[in-house]
Amino acid sequence: MSNDKSNKMKLGDPSTRFLLKRLFKDYVTGQLGKIGLSLLAMALVSACTVMLAKQMEPIINDIFLNKQADLLVPIAMGVIAIFVVKGAATYAQTMLMQRVGLEIIATIQEQLFRKLMRADLAYFHEESPGNLVSRFLNDANMLKGVVSNTLTSIGKDTLTAAGLIGMMFYQDWILASVAFAAFPTAILPIAKTGRRIRKVSNNTQESLGLLTTRLDEAFQGIRHVKAYNMEEHETRRVSAVIHKVLNLNIKSARTSSLLSPIMETLGGIAIAVVILYGGNEVIQGTKDPGSFFAFITALLLAYEPIKKLSKLNASMQAGLASAHRVYAVLDSQPDIQDVPNARPLTIEKGEVFFNNVTFKYSDEAPALQNINLHAPANKTIALVGASGAGKTSILNLIPRFYDVSEGSITLDGQDVRDATLESLRQSIALVSQEIQLFDDSIRANIAYGNPAASEEEIITAARNAHAHDFISSLPDGYDTLVGPRGSRLSGGQRQRVAIARAMIKNAPILLLDEATSALDTESERHVQDALKILMEGRTTLVIAHRLSTVIDADIIYVMDRGKIIEQGSHGELLEKDGAYARLYSLQFAEEAQSDTEAASPLTETNLMAKNQIGLPG
Repeated sequence: MSNDKSNKMKLGDPSTRFLLKRLFKDYVTGQLGKIGLSLLAMALVSACTVMLAKQMEPIINDIFLNKQADLLVPIAMGVIAIFVVKGAATYAQTMLMQRVGLEIIATIQEQLFRKLMRADLAYFHEESPGNLVSRFLNDANMLKGVVSNTLTSIGKDTLTAAGLIGMMFYQDWILASVAFAAFPTAILPIAKTGRRIRKVSNNTQESLGLLTTRLDEAFQGIRHVKAYNMEEHETRRVSAVIHKVLNLNIKSARTSSLLSPIMETLGGIAIAVVILYGGNEVIQGTKDPGSFFAFITALLLAYEPIKKLSKLNASMQAGLASAHRVYAVLDSQPDIQDVPNARPLTIEKGEVFFNNVTFKYSDEAPALQNINLHAPANKTIALVGASGAGKTSILNLIPRFYDVSEGSITLDGQDVRDATLESLRQSIALVSQEIQLFDDSIRANIAYGNPAASEEEIITAARNAHAHDFISSLPDGYDTLVGPRGSRLSGGQRQRVAIARAMIKNAPILLLDEATSALDTESERHVQDALKILMEGRTTLVIAHRLSTVIDADIIYVMDRGKIIEQGSHGELLEKDGAYARLYSLQFAEEAQSDTEAASPLTETNLMAKNQIGLPG
């Protein structure tokens, strides 16, 4: 699955009609019960509004002109009753539509998260976290506005305006026709404004995603920001995005606000025409004052819902831009998925074969070329070589984080592409240098490898991972919260918790991606002891930064620029005196240098001695 920037996520027809139809089908049909009740409440609000306008006729004619005192109390009580009913109906329709909107947000967010959890690993490498968060928060909220505001306007505002306009035409169709003659001229600017709003809103949502990314980078990297005195630099980067969002929001506000002077002008013209025409009829005696005031009251009351309806397209287009972005994710399909008739993987021995495998990321040059690799069951296979040689790519292909471009990978003779993803990944455990712990208890992080594990199994795994002692020394023991990304634990502690997690999964195939490269000597010793226990009885493929950690591997594959250039045991490769021997000699010299420097100060004599034996100074 790739992001929408790579044109792999295509929505199809992005028209307003298409999007509204789809939104209605996907999210509104499941809420028809609540929407129906809300529409009944809206109809009641509209009827009350029409009745208030109609009340002006007896108030003017019977009370002010005919001075019928006996009608004062009944008319006043009638007005109170109308407002009470209108208030209760308004509350009902507002709460029902708010609930509809909030439930739609929850549904969209659940669907987005479920979709992303099944997305390819490549998607998360290409798409920024901030953009994904923006889809969940900003776009989902915008969609709530589309559904709830659109339905509210179509319901309450349309019914209210229709009722009042109907009353006006019933009273005087000529005067009503004259009053509303100018309003159709607003259709064209309303349509143009909507299109501009949709474009600006889409840019705004993308910029909000970028802002979230910038904030996440700055907060997560605050230690490095301060270490390099880059506070002002990060402030400038974030401020630039903030001002971009500001300018887009101002542009959106300016565009949508253009409708106000248009509608105000048309409303003023309509009222002026009514005063001139209707007032003349009252003066000439052809219309009674009560009817005239009821008419002009209806016009004034109708003006507000008409104005809201004129703005409906602009707000709707802003939400449809978010709908386009959300559907871009929901409609995408991962490249890595179960093939038809995929079967559960059956592992009896745990033997891994790479058969003439070539692999490349997107349209880039091949990261692996014609790889033939054999990992015998219950043996340890080491992958060594310079950065970028393709070691991690090999590990990524086994659990199908990516698929091979050519060739095949088999586990116990079964092509990994023919197995179900669930069974394949259940057969593999991964421990990498980038340890991901979740902001939960240590117990929950260990049990992540097997959610059904008992307390005894969790403790046993922790003991085998040499983690039980340090966990027991913590104030809350296994209930200790590790903090975001395990920030409350040291590097070695995080690594041992991750090893315990892999142990409790008890998978027959183990992948170790430089699991000790970032640790100090003491922590590495604890982790290496835990790894030895973890590797027992498993087929293990390990990427090693320090060759001293893999000299006991059964087979060592030396890689360079996506190819295997040597293979054999540690002793065999040293006897060949090739690339591995040179790499090992270089590391041995560096380690010897580090040990010498740690043991004695770098005096001039020491430097001269080092130069004499050919070590780097």
